[in-house]
Amino acid sequence: MGLLERLRKEWFILGIVLVIAVARLEPAVGVKGGPLKPEITITYIAVSAIFFNSGLSLKTEELTSALMHVKLHLFVQIFTLVFFPTAIWLFLQLLSITPINEWLLKGLQTVGCMPPPVSSAVILTKAVGGNESGGSTAPLKFSFCTLCCLIFMAF
Repeated sequence: MGLLERLRKEWFILGIVLVIAVARLEPAVGVKGGPLKPEITITYIAVSAIFFNSGLSLKTEELTSALMHVKLHLFVQIFTLVFFPTAIWLFLQLLSITPINEWLLKGLQTVGCMPPPVSSAVILTKAVGGNESGGSTAPLKFSFCTLCCLIFMAF
């Protein structure tokens, strides 16, 4: 595989590296209230564009099939709600015997219990050529189940 062919294949990762490098050189462009207005462009426009683009590329049959793919959704739920928080907890037990700041450990524990953003799941699944309909529906189903649990717990 030639260099140019490899660059075409890995365009997404290269784009991420390029954006990080530019942000390192000129961070004022992306700050809140800066020229890019990330409080508007990221929150509303970028996330909406990601879902719109992903939705346009999915066939209705694939989406319906993905919603019924129980094994996929069980795996995602168990990995997100059981495996990853347990792994982070074990890692934190190991780190607690080091002189690392207690608040840093609490922050890591909090982040370890949070589900990944839906937009990241959609983009990364598409970038690696994965099951795009599953990557779109699994996080949405997770969010819906979480919402239902919160409503149930409130009453």
